[in-house]
Amino acid sequence: MSQPLTAARPPLPRECAGTSLGTGKTYLYAIVAAELDQPHDSPGIDDADVHTITAGRVSAVVSCVSHARLRPERRHIAAHQRVLKRLMAETTPLPMAFGMTAESPDAVRRILARNQGALLGALRRVSGNVEMGLRATWDVPNIFEHFVSTHAELRILRDRLFAAGREPAREERIELGRLFERLLQAERDAHAGKAEAVLAQHCVEIERGNCRPEQEAFRLACLVPKLQQEAFEGCVFRLAQLFDNSFAFDFNGPWPPYNFAKVDLDM
Repeated sequence: MSQPLTAARPPLPRECAGTSLGTGKTYLYAIVAAELDQPHDSPGIDDADVHTITAGRVSAVVSCVSHARLRPERRHIAAHQRVLKRLMAETTPLPMAFGMTAESPDAVRRILARNQGALLGALRRVSGNVEMGLRATWDVPNIFEHFVSTHAELRILRDRLFAAGREPAREERIELGRLFERLLQAERDAHAGKAEAVLAQHCVEIERGNCRPEQEAFRLACLVPKLQQEAFEGCVFRLAQLFDNSFAFDFNGPWPPYNFAKVDLDM
């Protein structure tokens, strides 16, 4: 697994053998079909040569790193993303999480051999597609007050608990908070379902993500055929028109299919 890096050092030889330069780890960027087993012109982390290691019908896109631990520094993340972007121009890669390493090229071959079936299945699932992200938020100053103004049930309870300037007991505050959370989740589910119904015609799959701040209405990862990317973007604009002015939308991509390439690797 990945580990933080200190100072930049010269890349190790192609086989990533341990030397006085460091540990000689093999860094994994992505998995691709074996027929793409060829050198890549995008330099990897620390400007190392990027190449492929093949076992059976799948290949790992790798480079050598001379550090025991790899920190998520901007330059390293940018190099990782640069390699993936180059791969996306050629194929649909299964992206590895930033920082994944193996002890040696032979260790990579063993991983590929042990996970051959799962990796081939995942490659078939995402082939010819890209990931697009879509997020909607309530564009309001205070999400709780917005719900108070739009949900009579919450407004009535809030007014009762705070009537005549009284201070609610702890249990009453918890009751109010739970009602707000139930209403918030119900709205999120309804809005996500509405979005999925509209977007489905241009998506192979849609995954719901966890909403982070309270003001997020929904977060979707969409697996979209490359040839339908423009149509998908037009569909997002049509979807936004179905929501009132209290919502803001943003979408991003195309990305490698991170949310659709999850394989529980037998390491």
